[in-house]
Amino acid sequence: MSLPEYFVLPGGDRMPRIGFGTWQASDDVLEKAVEEALAAGYRHFDSARAYENEAALGRALKRWIGADPAKRKELFVVTKLPPGGNRPELVPEYFDASFRDLGLDYIDMYLMHTPFAFEHVPGDLHPKNPDGSMKVDLTTDLIGVWKALLKLKQSGRVHHVGVSNVNEEQLRRLNAVEKPACLQIEIHLLCQQRSLIAVAKELGIPVVAYSPLGSKALADALSAKTGREYPDLLQLPAVVKIAEAHGRTPAQILLRHLLQSGVAAIPKSTNPARIKQNISVWDFELTESEMTELSALDRGENGRICDFGFFPGIEKHPEFPFKK
Repeated sequence: MSLPEYFVLPGGDRMPRIGFGTWQASDDVLEKAVEEALAAGYRHFDSARAYENEAALGRALKRWIGADPAKRKELFVVTKLPPGGNRPELVPEYFDASFRDLGLDYIDMYLMHTPFAFEHVPGDLHPKNPDGSMKVDLTTDLIGVWKALLKLKQSGRVHHVGVSNVNEEQLRRLNAVEKPACLQIEIHLLCQQRSLIAVAKELGIPVVAYSPLGSKALADALSAKTGREYPDLLQLPAVVKIAEAHGRTPAQILLRHLLQSGVAAIPKSTNPARIKQNISVWDFELTESEMTELSALDRGENGRICDFGFFPGIEKHPEFPFKK
């Protein structure tokens, strides 16, 4: 099976279907990891204002570009509007901050990170009340925010805009205004989101999977806090068995399953060997029976890891997307 290594976006821009995630990485660790990723062949880099490390990513990318501005065209750089910026009048301010920190002449893709919103508190991307709950902005105008993102394209400083962490109804609502260039959502073996992916496919919207390997760091942190057990996807018996059959790593099997399912993936690692392995997924193929066996592991909503439970009180927001 020959799979396309890119999604072709409006205007002909190409978004690589394997990218490099940057969540939960400190500046010095991230810069070194990005250098390793560039050497390994990654050209799609995913960031967000909420990760608070855009400047580190920008420094590493600019060093790679060096004195040859033509190399910028090889990159596909993504960042996101944080929940505190989800008001139409605040979108330009938050975009300008990301644009400044990344230090590039343009951003390839700018995403609305979440459909829900926090209160805008200058200098605090995750504002909390005294009781530890989030300062939630219940007045979010989702369509107004989307129109503000669309307006950013007029400046030429961002080429495409899209959305993340929305549900089916929200995606259709936004698409009725203008089609998002991308949908980024949590997808992995235990949370395959087939229904939402089907809607995106129907609408012609490319889908990118975050946490494609199960985000073990987040799962471990949530487990310690809540007591809930989160399976390690890399140790699932079916994954290990198939990896051994192909002489591949479990992570490569998870990523190949996503690629053959028609979506892109942005794995994150700071380990040089794993960084190289995670992009080396184009020269083997899972059989139909292997794909069926892996797809059968889906737990639906019960398999979700990033349910934003680490933001206490956010489930009260009218646009919270994961109501059961």
